[in-house]
Amino acid sequence: MLDKVEGIVIRTTNYGETHKIVTMMTREKGKIGVMARGAKKPKSRMSSITQPFIHGTFLIHIGSGLGSMSQGEMLSSLRSIREDIVKTAYASYIAELTDKLIEEKQPDPFIYEQLLQTLEWIHEGKDPNILTMMYELKMFKKAGFAPVVDHCVQCGSQDGPYSFSMSEGGLLCYRCKQRDPEAYGLPEPLPKLLRVFLHMDAKRLGQITMKEENKKLLRQIMDEYYDRYGGYFLKSKKFLKQLDLFTD
Repeated sequence: MLDKVEGIVIRTTNYGETHKIVTMMTREKGKIGVMARGAKKPKSRMSSITQPFIHGTFLIHIGSGLGSMSQGEMLSSLRSIREDIVKTAYASYIAELTDKLIEEKQPDPFIYEQLLQTLEWIHEGKDPNILTMMYELKMFKKAGFAPVVDHCVQCGSQDGPYSFSMSEGGLLCYRCKQRDPEAYGLPEPLPKLLRVFLHMDAKRLGQITMKEENKKLLRQIMDEYYDRYGGYFLKSKKFLKQLDLFTD
């Protein structure tokens, strides 16, 4: 039986001389892998709809193992992402993070919408660094290791100023800061932005601007936090750092 799904291509792997294994995040089925036969042939109809970051509808057959794709129709090519090395780097990281942290065949329409909207905003030229941090926090929450950013992780206080503690896994208020002398001091806007990034639907994103030093500090915190709690090595993050888009 064939199912029609809406999905985003997040990874492709060549299989033999003419086929591809396509990993998609779909609205209806969650993350799935399917065989696209003949997709490596330049004149194949499968070739254009199995490129990374394609958003489309697909006719698929899902069995107990690897499924198969019979045809697809493009809804959005998100072409500018593939034509810009910076956009490609960020989108590749977002796609790989999704692939690593999402279990197969577990539908999550909210995460699907966040992925789609984040890629669309990158395609339209919004700040990819800010968009990536917003998506990362939602993925950390989905995977069960998001930092505590709504209150002090130790005493529950909602009164700042705050620091961010790696060892404690979130914000520490000024009364509890002594629990971690190595905690990062956070300038006034950052605790609020962390809450916004974690909870706000990407569809509601307006124009968020950050001082460059605050953006670098938050990027450093996000990277160190993932390295401590995330666990998976991400090749795309290494590429971003090589482009000096992520800082150590």
